[in-house]
Amino acid sequence: MNGLYEILNDENHKNINNRIERIIFEIIFKHINDMVYIMKAEPGPLFTYIFANEAAYAHAKLSPNYIGKTLQEVLSPSLAEALQVEYSIVYDAKAMRVFSDEVILPEGIKRYGESVLTPILDTDGNVKFIVSVTRDVTKLQEEKQRLIEREQQIRSIVDNNLDAILGIDLNGSIYTVNPAGEKLTGYTLEKILNRSIFELIDEDSLPYFKDQIRKCRLTHLSQSIDSVLKMKNGHVLNLHIKIIPILVNNSAQGMYIILRDMSEKKETAEKIRYMAFHDQLTGLYNRRALLEDLNMEIKKAKENGTEIALLTIDLDRFKYINDTFGHIVGDQILIKVADRLLEFNNGDCHVYRQGGDEFIIILANITRQKATSFAQAILSRFASSFYLDSQEYYITPSIGISMYPNDGKDEGTLIKNADEALFRVKERGKAHYQFYRSDMNITLTNIVTMETNLRKAVQNEELTLYYQPQIDLKDKTIKSVEALLRWECPTLGFVSPGEFIPLAEDTGLIIPIGNWVIETACKQISSWLKAFGNGIRIAVNISPKQFEQPNFVDIINSAIINNGIPANLLEIEITEGAMHNSKEAIPVLRKLKELGVIISVDDFGTGYSSLSYLKQFPIDILKIDQSFVRDVLENVKDAAIITTIIHLGKNLGMDVIAEGVECQEQADILIAANCHKAQGFYYSRPLPASEVEKFLLSRTNVGNRNESADNGIN
Repeated sequence: MNGLYEILNDENHKNINNRIERIIFEIIFKHINDMVYIMKAEPGPLFTYIFANEAAYAHAKLSPNYIGKTLQEVLSPSLAEALQVEYSIVYDAKAMRVFSDEVILPEGIKRYGESVLTPILDTDGNVKFIVSVTRDVTKLQEEKQRLIEREQQIRSIVDNNLDAILGIDLNGSIYTVNPAGEKLTGYTLEKILNRSIFELIDEDSLPYFKDQIRKCRLTHLSQSIDSVLKMKNGHVLNLHIKIIPILVNNSAQGMYIILRDMSEKKETAEKIRYMAFHDQLTGLYNRRALLEDLNMEIKKAKENGTEIALLTIDLDRFKYINDTFGHIVGDQILIKVADRLLEFNNGDCHVYRQGGDEFIIILANITRQKATSFAQAILSRFASSFYLDSQEYYITPSIGISMYPNDGKDEGTLIKNADEALFRVKERGKAHYQFYRSDMNITLTNIVTMETNLRKAVQNEELTLYYQPQIDLKDKTIKSVEALLRWECPTLGFVSPGEFIPLAEDTGLIIPIGNWVIETACKQISSWLKAFGNGIRIAVNISPKQFEQPNFVDIINSAIINNGIPANLLEIEITEGAMHNSKEAIPVLRKLKELGVIISVDDFGTGYSSLSYLKQFPIDILKIDQSFVRDVLENVKDAAIITTIIHLGKNLGMDVIAEGVECQEQADILIAANCHKAQGFYYSRPLPASEVEKFLLSRTNVGNRNESADNGIN
């Protein structure tokens, strides 16, 4: 230390300042943490150590005899070479220089230093010494590196973000934009820099956007806005805009504008909404839209004191088009029907597709009279045919109408009542319209209840067979009866066959019920055969639907075999309607005849078939419908028809049975015409099996006659 003072201070400077200088040097060279080196500079240039403070000595791990040695003699070759360059620059330039370097210590630790080289010149301006002050900036460098890495990470997030991000200053001038922002706006970074963000915002949204910018700047809180962005190519985009403040020391320096393109999302939302409220096939509004619109129209009508008409439209026999030509043709027809109904669409008329071939129309601000005219207009419009692929189709609609507020004050009731009116239209011949009446609801409710109970009737053993004797008009014997179905429901009581038989036909329940009737009748035949010796033939009515079942003959055969009865004691009654398809009916009837079953035609004379089936089909018996017998005493035409049927049957080798005989005079006319048999209340009402047995026993011929079962038809 004393040597240093001797070098730097000659005899001309020994004065009072010596003490101050010693204090300064003491602080600099011994107590500060920075590394201080003093190098003597000589031509070459050549640099030798003349001093290093304690921090420098410890850091560089200098040898005790470093004084007077060059850089190359003290340091490693690589480090000496690097420092030689830096010192040489200062030597040549005679100016201060700052540089940074990186050192890896022997233990592998990396250290960063920042050095300031200051030349000391003599009176001639030559560099005599160079003072090096080196500060360990490892922590500072590491922190700087962390900041750089974090900035790069953030930049990576920004650059790769799918949302457009623009940086603006407090005046709205754009100073940065990410790639997504360039793509969204249509401007490159160079073109958009220093451009005002306000130039990109739609005029209608601009005041609100500026207000959000102001709020963000003042409150330092992020803001959101949905707006429209003007594109460079003229397009506009629906955007969700997020404004985020850029804060430095709690002071707003600018803002980030994040733009999310909502156009596709909006399109998707609109498409989803469209699909939710529209029928995919026809494009009409669907049931969901109907419920919303009807509810809204009801509120309007209630406020304004007006009426609404709800029309439920069903296409008649549309199922046959689908079944015959396929669903593709059916769908095309539905589209054309929708187009035709849309011709009526206006501010007070809205058309909907309920599903299948059912459409609904709401008519607002309308009277019952105008609703009538509207329904007539629809029927008139549908009088014109539809053309598809050069094929002509005729479609007729059936229309049920309910009115607000008379027929319902809510959407559910109006729709239900319009459906009930439509049901009545279908029931009464289709292709017309019907307004709802309050009594329809009661009837249809009863039908639903009846169907529920009818489905349980067979398994709950609620069905029974009654038998009406058929009297031989020659000898007054009883060789056959007709089985008639009866139903006594625990909840509904006795239900008329005229009510539940059509319902069974519509629901398909007639098939299991009909099978039960066949089996029960065969059991009864077996029972009577054992009781009376000579068999009593039982006639069973067969539904057209049952007759068309593929296994019908097998069911008949199984019942006969299982109960061990002669086949000719079972009579199958079919209507003329069951024989309209002769190609299918003839094979079935022939198979029944092969079994030995007796075949009769019920309600003869009321059907629409020609008489040709009498020679084609293996028929044994003709049954004259009771409508002719009822008026035979007053109407000479009925008497002539009965006489004709009897003569026709005799000439064709068929027996003839007259139904509905209620008095002696009717019986006398039938006897005079040589009719074979008769049945009706005049002889006996339908009776349960036990009562029939008593009735048979009361007839002296029954049980004593010697006829065989085989000639029971005579």
